[in-house]
Amino acid sequence: MIVAYFWRIKPSAIPFALFAMALDRSILRRSENVGFFKSLGTGKGETFTPMDANPLCWGLIAEVKDVAAFDKSFVIKQWRKNCVEEFRAVIEPISAHGKWSGKEPFIPSVKEWDGTVIAITRARIALLQNLRFWRAIPPVTQSLKAAPGLITAIGIGEAPIGLQGTFSVWESPAALRDFAYRGQAHKGAIDATKKYKWYSEELFSRFAVLEMRGSINGQPHT
Repeated sequence: MIVAYFWRIKPSAIPFALFAMALDRSILRRSENVGFFKSLGTGKGETFTPMDANPLCWGLIAEVKDVAAFDKSFVIKQWRKNCVEEFRAVIEPISAHGKWSGKEPFIPSVKEWDGTVIAITRARIALLQNLRFWRAIPPVTQSLKAAPGLITAIGIGEAPIGLQGTFSVWESPAALRDFAYRGQAHKGAIDATKKYKWYSEELFSRFAVLEMRGSINGQPHT
């Protein structure tokens, strides 16, 4: 089972967030309940430059054996104690192509799904391609925001530069497919990726939403 969290915090809690980003990794690595995981910073998802970063929102994606137990773990309790708003989604992989830190973390387990879906994209941008990537990406993010069927989206990253992606929630698989394969801006970005080889590693994944509560970007979900 995969669980995703995002926490919005007050400015006074930024020191806690920075400390937790380092401490959580050590705790989660030792947990028998946790497999693959990533602690994440977030951003507007507009330019994917350091200027996008949002120090008031942080995230965590983890593969866990027992969701209920993980939800009561020390890591989650500490974030919950220090946040002003929490988003949580329990999800199962529908499809996944590519790798994240050299691993294939999301093994598809859902074959048919017509409900709400979440898309997670993540890429390691090749060192010499950052400037070209930053110049090309704004039209894609603008089309994403205007895409029919999009519920909400947020930029995610493991570092200020070079390790970036998006976490987006869609009304249906069809809405996500229409954006990915019919939108001109996104199709153009796919062609440019093949031409310029922007990424040294990439992952595109879709998930069935089993449970979802809280909000991202102030948009509530239950």
